[in-house]
Amino acid sequence: MADIVALFASVGLSEQKAKETQKNEALSAALKDAITRAQMVSGSVAIDKAMGTLLYGMASRLRDPSRLGFLTEYIAERRISTELQLSAALDFVKSHPQDPLDRSTFESFCGVGAVVTPEQIEDAVEQVIKKYKKELLSDRYRFNMGLLMGEARTALKWADGKIIKNEVDMQVLHLLGPKTEADLEKKAKVRNGNLPTCSENYKTEGYVVTPNTMNLLKQHLELTGGQVRTRFPPEPNGILHIGHAKAINFNFGFAKSNDGICFLRYDDTNPEKEEEKYFTAIKDMVEWLVFILYYLDESLWIHRGQAYVCHQRGEELKGHNVPASPWRDRPVEESLVLFRWMKKGLFAEGEVTLRMKLVMEDGKMDPVAYRIKYTPHHRTGDAWCIYPTYDYTHCLCDSIEHITHSLCTKEFQARRSSYFWLCNALDVYCPVQWEYGRLNLTYTVVSKRKIIKLVETGAVRDWDDPRLFTLTALRRRGFPPQAINNFCARVGVTVAQTTMEPHLLEACVRDVLNEEAPRVMAVLEPLKVTITNLPPDTKKEVRVPNFPLNEEKGSHVVPFSTTIYIEQSDFREVMEKGYKRLTPEQPVGLRHAGYIISVQRDSGGRVVELEVTCSGTESTEKPRGFIHWVSNPLQCEVRLYERLFQHKNPEDHTEVPGGFLSDINPNSLQVISSALVDQSVASSKVFDKFQFERLGYFSVDPDTTSQKLVFNRTVTLKEDPGKI
Repeated sequence: MADIVALFASVGLSEQKAKETQKNEALSAALKDAITRAQMVSGSVAIDKAMGTLLYGMASRLRDPSRLGFLTEYIAERRISTELQLSAALDFVKSHPQDPLDRSTFESFCGVGAVVTPEQIEDAVEQVIKKYKKELLSDRYRFNMGLLMGEARTALKWADGKIIKNEVDMQVLHLLGPKTEADLEKKAKVRNGNLPTCSENYKTEGYVVTPNTMNLLKQHLELTGGQVRTRFPPEPNGILHIGHAKAINFNFGFAKSNDGICFLRYDDTNPEKEEEKYFTAIKDMVEWLVFILYYLDESLWIHRGQAYVCHQRGEELKGHNVPASPWRDRPVEESLVLFRWMKKGLFAEGEVTLRMKLVMEDGKMDPVAYRIKYTPHHRTGDAWCIYPTYDYTHCLCDSIEHITHSLCTKEFQARRSSYFWLCNALDVYCPVQWEYGRLNLTYTVVSKRKIIKLVETGAVRDWDDPRLFTLTALRRRGFPPQAINNFCARVGVTVAQTTMEPHLLEACVRDVLNEEAPRVMAVLEPLKVTITNLPPDTKKEVRVPNFPLNEEKGSHVVPFSTTIYIEQSDFREVMEKGYKRLTPEQPVGLRHAGYIISVQRDSGGRVVELEVTCSGTESTEKPRGFIHWVSNPLQCEVRLYERLFQHKNPEDHTEVPGGFLSDINPNSLQVISSALVDQSVASSKVFDKFQFERLGYFSVDPDTTSQKLVFNRTVTLKEDPGKI
């Protein structure tokens, strides 16, 4: 087993991908055969990653094993050297199942030996730029550059895509000049990609058209009026995370941008994993960011002989080379009786299942439609003991709700065949399933199973611990919903999986909070300062703008007296080069107060209190720096958060051999129990957000009581270079 994994890793597969491939017996055998043949053809044991990627792509997508040697020969000789050529080759052999293959026709179809000169690329790109020159000059860098690439590649089918892109970039730069600040501003939008219109679902790749398809589509359009309908179907066995935010944005956003509607639907088919708090939290998070089948089974498709009751156990159904069920051809009447017995609870869990008669895209045969579970359901109690699977409920719920676009993440692509098959088997309206890539973040985990382990081991408090990237955790930390939505819009929607750095999300948070979080003054590590040249009973008020760059947004008043508090780090006994705050030799200004303070004496040891004098800013030379302060403040608790994990990929065993639980950052949470904040925040509510001047953005935590405020640091004012 280890030798096979090592072989696959040697041609460029990641360790995880190599292990997954090894578990799939059919794919593993095909890839091993392809590698062996390629080594023989090339005369070298070593195969580089580029060739290995093509061999893997061929082995995983080739439907006719007899063509493996033929295609491997072309890949090993580097006559097929791009993904585009490989796709064309696979299409050719699929459409030419009979021997012999005409090599000349094949090579022409796949671009074998095709040469595209730099002059041809330059001329083709020039023609495309000329065609869209008016729009380019108008929209500048907001123009969809993919359109230029697409047309250039159409004109130069076998040219190197990277060379075309470089030429497009160069000619666009020559036409528009360097990007301006306006060009760099990113506009949030929902990208529809190549999604079909409601009336053209049947044109989607892989869609199965039956004699009744157009009639059902006509009925659907009459019922919905051509309205776009999407759905968001989370499983209520955990709290939504940042990846779900992308799904929410895409499903709700696509519907909204097309004047449609999106259904929130719970995939509640696994009662043993579901809890009321998950149902409630999912609904709350969707609102924060934006925005029965049994009789159908029995009367329609069992009667039609397209499903059967099977007695194979769960362990017998695992893997990709499962033997055909000996009960596959049992009489319809027998399956009907047994299915009714299943509903009545006459079998034990795992003793029988109802299976569909089809082979899925990944080779899996006859997926399970119903299984027995004697676990009370959150909503229906003990009324039912049979529960449908995702493969069964997904498409039928979509059909019943007249969904037009069933938008799923990429891992559901292998289930597309069962989606279309089941709708057509029951002769009901069939929506289109369209897959897009997941959104992942580094320095975190989003698996529900792993988050539960973090909670159970005490590494985090609960699902809403602000160090996590669940949506409840991000809300508690103070992330505004529009910042998360903006981040998802910037990431966009593509078929490729997207992995982003957390600091990119934090940048979106700063953009929003800079406009929405009023400024207040707070001190995390207080140093008491007494101003000796003011009367002891001095009591003044200082007006502080909520947004210094926009005074129209109002202001608030803070007290000023002879006793104030500053940050300990804003005073040093020994002057150092570049230090612009308070020292015995260097005065400093007090923000908003109109005073400059100077140290009059040294405490002679660890400084715990200062005595200073002050003077008006109008009568003193301008100081090198200004610091924040508080007077007659409120005591509060402040929680400072850093990354929960120390490594970028805590789930990667090559990076973290001990597993993700061994990678916890011991300094991910710092609690300051005696911080001070000005009195203007006294009446603030949970989730209210502020910018503590010079310190960062902070949000009121739900642990706040009438006796004590608790703040979470949402993000620092500036990105920490050490985090990049």
